Amino acid sequence: MVRLLFLLLCCLAAVTLVYAQPAGALDATVPAVAKAEPAKQTMTFWGFLHAGGIIGYIIMILSLVAVALMIEYALSIRRSMLMPPGFADEVLNLLTQGQANAALQKCQNDPSALAQILHAGMMQYEFGWESIEKSAEEAVAEQASRLYRRVEYLNVIGNIAPMLGLLGTVVGMVIAFQQMVESGGYGRATELAEGIYLALITTIQGLLVAIPCLAAYSLFANRIATLIAETTYVAEQVLQPIKRNLLRKRDKGV
Repeated sequence: MVRLLFLLLCCLAAVTLVYAQPAGALDATVPAVAKAEPAKQTMTFWGFLHAGGIIGYIIMILSLVAVALMIEYALSIRRSMLMPPGFADEVLNLLTQGQANAALQKCQNDPSALAQILHAGMMQYEFGWESIEKSAEEAVAEQASRLYRRVEYLNVIGNIAPMLGLLGTVVGMVIAFQQMVESGGYGRATELAEGIYLALITTIQGLLVAIPCLAAYSLFANRIATLIAETTYVAEQVLQPIKRNLLRKRDKGV
């Protein structure tokens, strides 16, 4: 959580430094009827956000949160985090040498997904291989569910952002038509078009946030599925000495 907040602050600082504009830069973004050549107006980054109003700023905050989440997931949802290099070989060597308690202690002290799966399985040693296999499968499902719940935030942002954009567009169009009614219905077409144009900006903002979020969500979800499958396979290979030992005892009637 601390790392996520740190990343969020870094994103906010980066956006501020890169896109900071002089105070007068926003003047070009405010619709003014008195300007002679409105078609030549240009919109800066901050002007783009300013045109979206409060809803536009909310969408910007969601975009910063999304970027921080993407960086966090890219750093934490990796093969080395779920399956530390060399860990499986060390546990396998301990089990091959008959040091089940040492292997269990090693898994208990490691927070990785592989360690938690192996620990859950070995805890059922006295109940037989069927119990070990079932407990390991439950641990796999738990680890997968935990990772999927984490990346679900990107899916939520990806669905909320366009809805906020649509809300901003509807509110903006209502205001534009309200101003036309208050002027007696004689507002110029250019003024109405400009109001609608600014209202549509929030839809663009929402889509600009939603599309990368949904794409990143799919990417991380696929990565989780791949890594969980690999972790399950590795866990099965590590537990093979226990399986052989228990089956040998069962065949001997021990």
